[in-house]
Amino acid sequence: MTLYSYNPTSRFMRRMLETMFNDQNFTTETYDVFVPVDVKNEADAYVITAVIPGVKADDINIRIVNTTVSISGELPSGREEKGNYLLAERPSGKFQRLITLPDQLNSSKTEASLADGVLTLRVAKAEEAQPKLIKVTSK
Repeated sequence: MTLYSYNPTSRFMRRMLETMFNDQNFTTETYDVFVPVDVKNEADAYVITAVIPGVKADDINIRIVNTTVSISGELPSGREEKGNYLLAERPSGKFQRLITLPDQLNSSKTEASLADGVLTLRVAKAEEAQPKLIKVTSK
């Protein structure tokens, strides 16, 4: 079972930061939906799995910069605007997950796939971040 929740605490913190800095150039975007992820560490890559039901592959944005992976998009509501709903609990709105990993990443060797509402992202580690085996020779 997947739980999507609105995070009022993070919204409060964003508003507090905006008030503290009170800078016209300081703008933040609010994200309505929390997307759960799993991150698996392998020898040559990180495998990130995110549950994003109802989103098409073309509507997901993935950015990789240095050690950070950003997954963003929008969950469609799928509801009629003039519908008379007694209960409307399905999440909808913008989402973004920022994942900071311990090693430098190689974005050119990254693979992404979406199947049955599950995004699987295989992000290769940079060559210098991969473990190397050094053979010891005797003289």
